[in-house]
Amino acid sequence: MHKQLYILSGLGADERAFKHIGIPGYEIHFIKWIPPQQRETIQHYAGRLLAQIPTPDPVLIGLSFGGMMAIEIARQITTTRVILIASAKTKHEIPFYYRLAGWLGIHRLVPARILKHANSFSYWLFGIKNRDDKGLFKEILRDTDPVFLKWAIDTVVRWKNVDYPADIFHIHGTCDHVLPIRYVKTNFRIHRGGHLITLTRAEELNQIIGDQLEPLTKIPLPAEHE
Repeated sequence: MHKQLYILSGLGADERAFKHIGIPGYEIHFIKWIPPQQRETIQHYAGRLLAQIPTPDPVLIGLSFGGMMAIEIARQITTTRVILIASAKTKHEIPFYYRLAGWLGIHRLVPARILKHANSFSYWLFGIKNRDDKGLFKEILRDTDPVFLKWAIDTVVRWKNVDYPADIFHIHGTCDHVLPIRYVKTNFRIHRGGHLITLTRAEELNQIIGDQLEPLTKIPLPAEHE
């Protein structure tokens, strides 16, 4: 029988960001983002997502904002393993300029339509170079709910988390421009990997994740391993 694995995609993204990811022996379930309630906290939102995770002691994988949400879910249930990809474990791993923008409220002044528009800067920011990946990225942005997008950005820049569960394994690209690796303590670095390494470095990710999940081990690789 296949084991159950639950994936939380990035900020506003969906399972298309994981189209090249496959882990032998695991049945993958993609958590669907749901409309946020007015002034909803990340903790309350995570609790509402639990309805999509019926499996006891699940394995969670979270990309970017999905990784932060996975941490909040892991606070409310027992997990077997939590794998973060291009994410942050605490507020200290979120660049200070994002947190400053959150404190000043600057992020609320940016219209959602600008954030949903793919361009040369956003391709660079997310580390996307391939034509097919650019097309998919453009589709994902186009389909992102602007209400969820604004709520999620506000949640990220004002996240107060300072600790995390012990069963976390963190994978990060060395050329991530969204969440630069200099702010992050990671278990595994993907050399020259950008933010959307689920698309651009899927073959390596499949191997790394597979090594972690079969057999399940809580022994992290050294941070300098590439």
